[in-house]
Amino acid sequence: MPFPFPTGAARLAAAAVCALALTTLVGCSDGGGGGGDGATESATRSSASGGTQVTIKDFKFEPASLTVSPGAKVTVVNKDSTTHTLTASKGGSFDTGDIAPGKSATFT
Repeated sequence: MPFPFPTGAARLAAAAVCALALTTLVGCSDGGGGGGDGATESATRSSASGGTQVTIKDFKFEPASLTVSPGAKVTVVNKDSTTHTLTASKGGSFDTGDIAPGKSATFT
């Protein structure tokens, strides 16, 4: 019988979701100033026509950092043993709702 995760682990997972959501929102609201110093080049990028996938496994996100263009399709795949969500921390711009183990959700 699997050992249920304690409340602390659930809180850690929620904090990780918020961190990913904040990273995504910052990437969508860069002000459109152009240019840049290349500091974010290591983050995974997605275009509006392409799309990208975020995988949740072992209470971690892969990729850990994600920048998407407005209108891009993002698919979240739950490869963990418990239900997860991915929700924007500010503005409520996206919320996958509950994603059961082995399932996925997509938002734009």
